[in-house]
Amino acid sequence: MSKDYYQTLGVNKNATQDEIKKAFRKKAHEHHPDKGGGNEAKFKEINEAYQVLGNAEKKQRYDQFGSSDFSGFGGGGGAGQGGFNWSDFARQGGGQQYSNANFDFSDLGDIFGDFFGGGSHQRSSRSSGRPTHGADLEINVTITLENAYFGVEKLFDINKDAPCLHCSSTGVEPGAKVNTCKTCNGSGQVTANQQTFFGAFRTVTVCPNCQGEGKIPEKKCSTCQGQGVVKERVSLKINIPAGINTGQTLKMSGQGQAGPKGTRSGDLFVNVKVLPDARFGRNGDDLHLDESISFSQAVLGDKIMVKTFDGEVKLKIPAGTSPGQEFIIKGKGLPHLQKHGTGNLYVKVKVVVPKHLSSSQKDLLEKLQREGL
Repeated sequence: MSKDYYQTLGVNKNATQDEIKKAFRKKAHEHHPDKGGGNEAKFKEINEAYQVLGNAEKKQRYDQFGSSDFSGFGGGGGAGQGGFNWSDFARQGGGQQYSNANFDFSDLGDIFGDFFGGGSHQRSSRSSGRPTHGADLEINVTITLENAYFGVEKLFDINKDAPCLHCSSTGVEPGAKVNTCKTCNGSGQVTANQQTFFGAFRTVTVCPNCQGEGKIPEKKCSTCQGQGVVKERVSLKINIPAGINTGQTLKMSGQGQAGPKGTRSGDLFVNVKVLPDARFGRNGDDLHLDESISFSQAVLGDKIMVKTFDGEVKLKIPAGTSPGQEFIIKGKGLPHLQKHGTGNLYVKVKVVVPKHLSSSQKDLLEKLQREGL
């Protein structure tokens, strides 16, 4: 009877290899024999399904011929005899083949890693037992639209980790001797063997005595207690460039938390918010402005002075201008951020209709009305 490997893993036939792997890991965690409530028979069924569906070529054969083409998977003996296919397992994990069930756990992939506490964190710890850089910092800054037009310099006081000057960030008291760690013999790593359902696994973890450094000082720095960093209040000048907009972030490399034991500092990220302006509207790098003109200016035309952030500019109002008509003053918008050029200023005119007229003004308008204007 054909077995439904897709049902066993709980995925559909269109599942990607990544989805199949995730489903396998979830099911394997649930039924692993070494865990309380685990089910060895169910676990072998799950493995059998994954051995086929987790391989693109075998998956294609299964989709065409069903499970009868894979009768050698999932039992209790060796590969090809109803047993666990260790060669396939090795290829899935680390690209190597093994003749028996004894593995260097650190060479396997992430399929079974976190069953035994050797997931991606511990694999990465083989190369480094401590952080490689300081943490990043993030602050928010609010500026005006005029600040965004010209650019502005802001001064901030920030509490952060700074390099310890007493020990030059080494964490060692000046003059103290530094010894090789006896637990790991200076390697920064310790190895342990563990018997599991699959056989003997070797795990490599960070040395708990020296935290992966391989050395231990006879006396830690009295100022930073061996951390290489101290808390300080630091003043920072932040140059906010012209043209910046709300929601944009500035990155200041190396201005975050100092790294422990002389490692590089993190970065500082500055989130910018630009306040609305009472006079100008903004659309990207373009500015928008409403200007009022009189009825006679609209009819006869005129030249008006328009105030910008850079001062006043002259705008020609042609005769016969309609209410709501918009004019463009090129180059009077905001500078383009990180590139040449500027936006434009769009001026929309509003024709002011007088509420009170003198007798002579009223007579003139009545005369115009009689003439059809």
